[in-house]
Amino acid sequence: MLDGMVSDVIEGTAIGWAQDKVDIYSASWGPKDDGKTVEGPGRLALAALLNGITNGRNGKGVIFVWASGNGGSRGDDCSCDGYAASPYTLSVGSASQRGQFPWYGEKCPSTLAATYSSGEYTDQMIATTDLHGRCTVEHTGTSAAAPLAAGIIALVLEANPSLTWRDVQHLVVWTSQPSSLVDNSGWKINGAGFLINPSFGFGLMDAEALVTAAENWTNVPPQHLCTVQASGRDNITISPTSPVVKKFYTTGCNYLLKDFLNNDVENIDILEEGDEVNYLEHIELEASIRYSIRGALQIYLTSPHGTTVQLLKIRPADKSDRGFQRWRFMSVLTWGEKPAGRWELRIEDPVSI
Repeated sequence: MLDGMVSDVIEGTAIGWAQDKVDIYSASWGPKDDGKTVEGPGRLALAALLNGITNGRNGKGVIFVWASGNGGSRGDDCSCDGYAASPYTLSVGSASQRGQFPWYGEKCPSTLAATYSSGEYTDQMIATTDLHGRCTVEHTGTSAAAPLAAGIIALVLEANPSLTWRDVQHLVVWTSQPSSLVDNSGWKINGAGFLINPSFGFGLMDAEALVTAAENWTNVPPQHLCTVQASGRDNITISPTSPVVKKFYTTGCNYLLKDFLNNDVENIDILEEGDEVNYLEHIELEASIRYSIRGALQIYLTSPHGTTVQLLKIRPADKSDRGFQRWRFMSVLTWGEKPAGRWELRIEDPVSI
């Protein structure tokens, strides 16, 4: 698929190929890891992803495993990769043989978990099959991590074929192991009690724990969506000395929370629509931002439970003045938290702050 010109048609055809027969898709490709590209699925590729999670595996949803990217040495951020940062994909990062975050790794809040892959030059790489009937012991990067995750998930579906695509993500959250990675910086506890890290998500995938949990797993309830929208467009100027801070108040689309609505909170100017959401899985921020140097921006979102997630970090190579047009930043790091309360969004150019 990636040999020659790649178009939305080719991507959509590949992602949607044989969805009546294929249970797990492993994708070790995406936008250029050059630290300046912002790109996601086109119309046909997105339609294929939606069809896969809606109709694949007889309505249970196929599993799209996606490599989180290898642009760390170029200052890249997988929040600018709309494939890995899609709620419909299970984004997988890497950990080295010594349990370290590798030099090529990209940090972002959409990474759900990690598997072992290459690290420094002295670390062991991944052994696997190769072209022309050969084998290799030099498979590297998140391109090697994602197929390992796909293999583990195959064992999980063999143990319990009734799992939905969301069940698989829940199982990964609940069983991933941070213990061998705790020497890395960035770990904190979210409002639901999970250890989280934008480098590794919820930790290393544990094949035995996943399969064991899957055998007696009760399927999660249907997914509900709650959309919180500002009641008017905010034309606020961002400058290096003046960050934009926006507060959002939500009940999680549960309009029966009268105690919350009667609280003394300022500037309740949001509109809610959708179904009641009691516990978070994925959160998405859709934003249109114009700025003279896109790569100078960083974005933080803080939940009502005090969990601060960095949705975008500085990308020094990104000198574009095109900004973001209805771009969706996605995070899984508030997984399990209750959504009701005050959210705070901060957009800043930190160079001169």
